[in-house]
Amino acid sequence: MNVKRNGAIKVSSKNELGPEQLSELMINVANSRCKASFAKLFNHFGAKINSFGNQRLHQQGLAMDLVQETMTRVWTKAHLYNPDKAAVSTWVFTIMRNQCFDMLRKVQHNKEDAFGDDIWPLFDSDDAENNEDDFKLTGTLLQHVNDLPPLQRQIVQGIYMQEMTQQELADKLNIPIGTVKSRLRLGLEKLKGFMEKHYD
Repeated sequence: MNVKRNGAIKVSSKNELGPEQLSELMINVANSRCKASFAKLFNHFGAKINSFGNQRLHQQGLAMDLVQETMTRVWTKAHLYNPDKAAVSTWVFTIMRNQCFDMLRKVQHNKEDAFGDDIWPLFDSDDAENNEDDFKLTGTLLQHVNDLPPLQRQIVQGIYMQEMTQQELADKLNIPIGTVKSRLRLGLEKLKGFMEKHYD
């Protein structure tokens, strides 16, 4: 939608900006791509988003990433803001929470991948077909998956062979996602131990 501009911006003597001021700044960004108005929005919300990020992500670097990602989306999606539906702060914090959720998912996924990749061979190169050792190792590893306890085997096979997400497995098996995570961790640890013995 095209947001209409509602006159000049009122500058407060305090750092905190009121709802009307925030709305006027957002309208300037939406209609005119006003960098000065965006800078004021950034200054207003930056510290709040950073504080939220520190509480949820527990890393200053990730908190700063959350600030950047959130405000980048505010800049690119400013034309979608509708002052009749929500206050600017509500709109911005909704973007922030969605972005934070995405970052948490990526962080968790990367942790699991980093652990899983230690024991699960990945064949991305063109030479993989000629590497008999890799295929022998994969066959041995697959055979060892079958030796895992049934509950752990079920999770490992679902994640790495059926390429299901942890949430999909939790839903399919009707168990908490925390149970999926713990079974996956135990299964991978046993496979990693096997790999270490295999290479020794």
